[in-house]
Amino acid sequence: MDVFKLYIDGQFTDGAAQFSSQNPATAEPWATIAEARRDEVNRAVEAASRAFGSESWRAMTAGARGKLLLRLADLIEKHADRLARIETQDTGKIIRETKAQIAYVAEYYRFYAGLADKMDGATLSIDKADMETWIKREPVGVVAAIVPWNSQLFLSAVKIGPAIAAGCTLIVKAAETAPAPLLAFAELIHEAGFPPGVCNIITGFGEECGTPLTTHPLVDHIAFTGGPDTARHIIRNSAENLASTSLELGGKSPFIVFADADLESAANAQVAAIFSASGQSCVAGSRLLVAEEIKDAFIEKLIGKVRGIVIGSPEQPETQFGPLCTIQQKRTIEAVVSRSLEQGARLVIGHQPIDRPGFYYPPTILDCSNTPQAESVTRELFGPVLSVLTFKDEAEAIRLANGTDYGLAAGIFTQNLTRAHRVTRKLRCGVVWLNTYRAVSPMAPFGGYGKSGFGREGGIDAALEYTTTKTVWLRTSDEPIDDPFIMR
Repeated sequence: MDVFKLYIDGQFTDGAAQFSSQNPATAEPWATIAEARRDEVNRAVEAASRAFGSESWRAMTAGARGKLLLRLADLIEKHADRLARIETQDTGKIIRETKAQIAYVAEYYRFYAGLADKMDGATLSIDKADMETWIKREPVGVVAAIVPWNSQLFLSAVKIGPAIAAGCTLIVKAAETAPAPLLAFAELIHEAGFPPGVCNIITGFGEECGTPLTTHPLVDHIAFTGGPDTARHIIRNSAENLASTSLELGGKSPFIVFADADLESAANAQVAAIFSASGQSCVAGSRLLVAEEIKDAFIEKLIGKVRGIVIGSPEQPETQFGPLCTIQQKRTIEAVVSRSLEQGARLVIGHQPIDRPGFYYPPTILDCSNTPQAESVTRELFGPVLSVLTFKDEAEAIRLANGTDYGLAAGIFTQNLTRAHRVTRKLRCGVVWLNTYRAVSPMAPFGGYGKSGFGREGGIDAALEYTTTKTVWLRTSDEPIDDPFIMR
């Protein structure tokens, strides 16, 4: 089997133990993974802290940090095919998506490379005649970046890129599920010439790895992508070190189709929103809200498109739909869909076993028009299950869309421009796609409201998450300070 090691202080190292990773398409182990426990976590954090405090890193100019990121971007492009194959083998994501996504990840590093020397402070027009006052932006310090298995090279790029641009150092923890792509990516960090300790990459399990990392007294900021339950633990852990946090926690995103929408375009986008990546996306458009008068016609379009989806080995270029990442996730989805049917949802298509090895679950549509509180409607499933609800008018569409604790993304399909603006203003979410879905760019901030977390990734906003401000006062008068007992 392939062997993947931890990357600590510029060295590839064995962990305290090892565990195996399964190929979701075959259910067979394919790789041996080094496991970090408390000692390895301490070594990684201490290495990042030493690097952050070192004269060489503190003296490195922002432009030089940008060039480091540019070298990394070039290496990602050079090795994109290999990284894509590893990600497909470890996660089950189809090869056509991993290749495209990893190639685009290089653009995130280039964006932050260009931003590194542009995170300026400001001079204040202060209300005191004998003072010059300015603000400096400085790196927040040592960052613990924790990423999930899905889209891990992308989700690490929106942490590593801005953190390095700002001058921070990092410990990146890959999920214990399918961590091989990120551990392989460490080879590019090394080849790019990152100074030892500046970017460490580890993986391991909660109590022995996640907890000591997020409570470590030398960690200054925690950037986490994952689920709300884990996020609650992280927030509690951060009370130990008072680290600042940024959290991206997934969603239960509404996909709203008004009667005047281009139904062909909306149907294609809905397929992309819920069935791409086998539904394993934080922005999955898992709640279809469709105008009553077009419900039947729109569902018929969706049924036709679902029947045409090519299900197969994720390593084959023609495959459009692969397995779920874990057997546990498959079992959870099967159970939730079964309970939703018992609660009154109607099965439109799917929920039948796929006769092949691996953790496959079919594209599934449930009509929940008469059961809006069915579990499939309210729970984030992280899988290919679409719950359909109907609305009579714009007000009801907005009420249904906002009827969740999550607030990450939404899609709106309408040809009425004023309606698009009205509805966008009233939705409680961080990203709204109008007549499109699942578009991203390094220039655009990404994040949510409510149970979907706080802070932003992508864009200039993400870089500022990794800085703190220092206010500097300079007294310009040559006269002695007159009264030392009053605030100036």
